[in-house]
Amino acid sequence: MNAHVLFSTFESVALLLGMGVLGLWAIGRRVLPKEALGALSILAVDIALPALVFVNILEGFKPSELPGWWLLPLWWVGFTVYLAILTALFSLLSSRETRKEFAVSLFFQNGLFFPLAIITGIFGRGSSHVVELFFFTLLFPSLLFSTAHLFFGKAAKTLDWSKIINKVLLATAAATILRLVGAGSIIPDFAVSAIRMIGDMALPLLMLILGGSMYVDFMDKGRFYPWEVGKFVLVKNLLFPLITLGLIAVVRPPDNIAFLMVLQAVVPPVTAVPILTERAGGNRHLVNQFMFSSFAVSLVSIPFIFILGAPLLF
Repeated sequence: MNAHVLFSTFESVALLLGMGVLGLWAIGRRVLPKEALGALSILAVDIALPALVFVNILEGFKPSELPGWWLLPLWWVGFTVYLAILTALFSLLSSRETRKEFAVSLFFQNGLFFPLAIITGIFGRGSSHVVELFFFTLLFPSLLFSTAHLFFGKAAKTLDWSKIINKVLLATAAATILRLVGAGSIIPDFAVSAIRMIGDMALPLLMLILGGSMYVDFMDKGRFYPWEVGKFVLVKNLLFPLITLGLIAVVRPPDNIAFLMVLQAVVPPVTAVPILTERAGGNRHLVNQFMFSSFAVSLVSIPFIFILGAPLLF
């Protein structure tokens, strides 16, 4: 089992990074114009991602087999409080100049796409962990888009309800209701197949966008922060998941919750952080350095953490 976990996790992360490199190459060689990144982001986040969530819940959610599904968002709330405490503590390691960017990048993890790739790599596309992941991270997009600016002391001018009651939340609610009332069959098979095909675009598109965005940022040469980047990778890629493994060994939550917690703790920052940082007046180049380095190191750190934690998780 350990060998399977090691190779499956490594392959999943390598696949994600490979798609990111392809995006970097496509923009660098002008196969894809950088102006297209905005349109691709809308396609990925507003269309493909909700479709991915909807079809997976519609096909994989079986209320009788997951009786405590409604507790998963509550577990996420507790886990998020735990992450906030770790972020507040470890942000003190950064310099005052970089602390805001350091903190926002620590706190907001890549909660969906890295875990989804890892779950399907280890357990297969039909695993119940896929549905559990969507319920566990149900409120994450709302938190991300409504609070990221607060790290930089920026108050929102108006409350954007479209970010809080977002398309992913609506897609989750719609699919869940259909399954709970037993009305999933009202959607024709050809429509479900079409939605699945659209959803399958989400992960490749977002990784291509990530790679392309990094190329654009790195061409606009800014200051490099090797010492801060080294500290960030140490905390994000190693200390966060190691402390989480220790917490799980002591608290002993249900096995599926323990797996999801480690999965969330071990992944690099969410890809939206650089954009949200720039909008809030922060240093986007620094956040990209944090994210790029964490992504690269995750090729080794994620398999290492899962092998180390295998007795607790599998």
